Amino acid sequence: QVQLVESGGGLVQAGGSLRLSCAASGPTFSSLTMGWFRQAPGKEREFVAVISRSGGRSVSDSVKGRFTISRDNAENTVYLQMSSLSPEDTAVYYCAAAWTVSGSAYYTEGSYDYWGLGTQVTVSS
Repeated sequence: QVQLVESGGGLVQAGGSLRLSCAASGPTFSSLTMGWFRQAPGKEREFVAVISRSGGRSVSDSVKGRFTISRDNAENTVYLQMSSLSPEDTAVYYCAAAWTVSGSAYYTEGSYDYWGLGTQVTVSS
């Protein structure tokens, strides 16, 4: 069983930056593919970013050039560095982990085995 705990959310002005962290329990973090998803009020949860076990990365078109995902296997933590934030980025951000996922399945929430409770990010205009 893997437990995920997100942190780093908060209120920020448009144009600002935040770094989200997701700490994972257990000794098998390096074997997990880690993803970030978000859900805005009244909308479905959507893919934001993913980093594979080997370090391959992908982000959604809506955040490309502004968000960066990284991981520290020694600290069992995955990060989401967010910059140039806009009110459209306001959402609850969720960390997710998967044992086996590849290709287009990276972008599908059903592919992930574990989820955190989420952290709220609010961007004011």
